[in-house]
Amino acid sequence: MTTGAMRYEAAPARRRAILDRVRETGFCSIADLAQELDVSEMTVRRDVRRLDELGAARVVHGGVSLPPGQDFDTREHRNAGVKGMIAAAARALIGPHDTIAVDAGTTAHALAAALPDGFSGSVVTHSVPVMQLLLEREGARCVGLGGDLYPASKAFVGPATVEAATRLRVRWCFLGAAAVDDRGYYGVYDLERPTKRALVDIADHVVLLADSSKFRSSAPVLLGRPDLLHSLITDAEPPAAIRRAYESQGVTVTVASGATTSEGAFAAADAAQA
Repeated sequence: MTTGAMRYEAAPARRRAILDRVRETGFCSIADLAQELDVSEMTVRRDVRRLDELGAARVVHGGVSLPPGQDFDTREHRNAGVKGMIAAAARALIGPHDTIAVDAGTTAHALAAALPDGFSGSVVTHSVPVMQLLLEREGARCVGLGGDLYPASKAFVGPATVEAATRLRVRWCFLGAAAVDDRGYYGVYDLERPTKRALVDIADHVVLLADSSKFRSSAPVLLGRPDLLHSLITDAEPPAAIRRAYESQGVTVTVASGATTSEGAFAAADAAQA
């Protein structure tokens, strides 16, 4: 969260600030916005209701998010360089013939885009953008999990999606999150939680991909606790409380750098599995 309160006296200025914050994080709680803007929660609720009426934002339980259809597109272009670094570090874990699960988040999408040309394994996903990406890739197999299409995340969710996942097994599951703290990792919408949890349950190893802005964000839905994870990959040193909490559960915390590339690791894995 941004340190220091910022007071906006005029409603238009407050609403612009709210929109800027929501576009940065994808979701903001009413309490966080009230603290950042130095106004009452009632004032923030009036502002977000007005933004909802105008179609600029969407009121959800506990806060405000982007409207359906804008959420993924807006987040995809935010922090693209940082997501690329995280994706490169995550790619180093993947062998050329592995079966992996890729979540519907934009950082997980960046990982799918970063898979080397020589990857000939299988990708299990409920993300429509990841499926579209893999249409252009020769050699890799895509196992799409169907169900009810959820526009906000451009992904399939629901009982059919979960049931399809339970019949599979993957070596690595790469998850995204809207927020991360010492208690676990969070999402915005509860209807996405069962699908994400199903992917976790079928994986030998689970990797959380989270840029450092997620340590300052909040979201209402607890997706899982640190003990479900194998590793956390981010772009900057996490707060000490988060590192302690995750490492105490055996989670490897990796801070990616711009120099991170995995071509050498991928080649080594290929030779080891040959």
